[in-house]
Amino acid sequence: MSEEGYKKLVEELRILETVNRPEMSRQIAEARDKGDLSENAEYDAAKEAQGLLEMKISKLKETIAEAKIIDESKLKTDSVQILNKVELKNVKNGMKMTYTIVSESEANLKEGKISVSTPIAQGLLGKKVGDVAEIKVPQGQVSLEVVSISF
Repeated sequence: MSEEGYKKLVEELRILETVNRPEMSRQIAEARDKGDLSENAEYDAAKEAQGLLEMKISKLKETIAEAKIIDESKLKTDSVQILNKVELKNVKNGMKMTYTIVSESEANLKEGKISVSTPIAQGLLGKKVGDVAEIKVPQGQVSLEVVSISF
């Protein structure tokens, strides 16, 4: 993953542990103070939310521990690889689009970042400018021409 993506994950983990976790404990204590726990829906909901929060923290810690930061200075633009920004043209309708290929944890379609594990990214990896990738997508087969590769 990129260094920027790694830093975002570390910051998210810090917020979950230092802000969200204490807030969740406060909510559970508040619900517990309201009496009988066997019929306290607020307590049950707070405990369930705490379980989801702890699961998210655990998953983030695992992702951070297994992360490998890619040295962007070693990246090339002669063929498509992770962290490249790729401009594509749909051969069928001429529509152009630009995607940056990133790790799964950094993927965000609104920002034009697609996961390296998506069918489009998999079909583009290793392609050069001018190559046409035949990619199988849920709607069928799509032909995408690589127009440019950059950072």
